Amino acid sequence: QVQLVESGGGLVQSGGSLTLSCAASSSSVSFNAMAWYRQSPGNQRELVAMATTNRDPDYAESVKGRFAISRDKDKNIVTLQMDSLKPEDTAVYFCNARSWQGYNYWGQGTQVTVSS
Repeated sequence: QVQLVESGGGLVQSGGSLTLSCAASSSSVSFNAMAWYRQSPGNQRELVAMATTNRDPDYAESVKGRFAISRDKDKNIVTLQMDSLKPEDTAVYFCNARSWQGYNYWGQGTQVTVSS
């Protein structure tokens, strides 16, 4: 059983920065993609950024130019650098990893709160 462990959430003022990290408990599993999703109260979980093998990263329109995803495929670590944060970025952020067989793994979520 692979577990995803997230870190780096917290409280930051508008315009500030945070870095989220996610590490898989096993480096022997190979993932096709690793991603970050977020969910705020009353809203559906939405994709924030995805790093897919042999493809350019994908970003939600709302975070383009502000967030950057990076992935270490050998260590199964994915990082989300978040700059110029806005109050509307406040949400629980979830790490996701998708195996080549199509199975999805999820982290437990980390809270990001941006104060105005």
